[in-house]
Amino acid sequence: MKETKNELLQFVGGIVMLAVGLFIFSQKVIVHSSWFGYGGFSVAGIRISSGLVIVPLIIGIIWMFATSSFASKVFTAISVILILAAVILNTDIRLVTMSLYEWVLILVLIFGGAGFVAKVLFASNKNNGDSKKNNKSVNEFKNDAKSIDDELDAMKKNIK
Repeated sequence: MKETKNELLQFVGGIVMLAVGLFIFSQKVIVHSSWFGYGGFSVAGIRISSGLVIVPLIIGIIWMFATSSFASKVFTAISVILILAAVILNTDIRLVTMSLYEWVLILVLIFGGAGFVAKVLFASNKNNGDSKKNNKSVNEFKNDAKSIDDELDAMKKNIK
């Protein structure tokens, strides 16, 4: 198979394929948050309700404004991470029913496009190696010129 020389075309084509595949995939996904439905989440078998997740944040903010210590800032940051984790853990992501053709089309577009983009971005450029061999520095040209001058002088001496 002949290798394509136009890397820009491969890159743009890969980006387009990736974008179209991700768009179609996003149309086939249903995201639902169950946070308000039954509230809370479970950590290590302990059920934490949605209102109790805010309590560490409130304690951390009061502690931070009262003492301004490093420990209070860490406690507040951990409580914010706990709230974000609670939101993420209570999000349901489901695929709608689709045909095998649609599923294969989505996978080919996403991973084929990513492959084209990765090929252009991470492939070693063979032309750079060849051009480095042909490109000589100024000193190498000077050395070549000196050796040619020396050879010409030697030829002149042999002629006389």
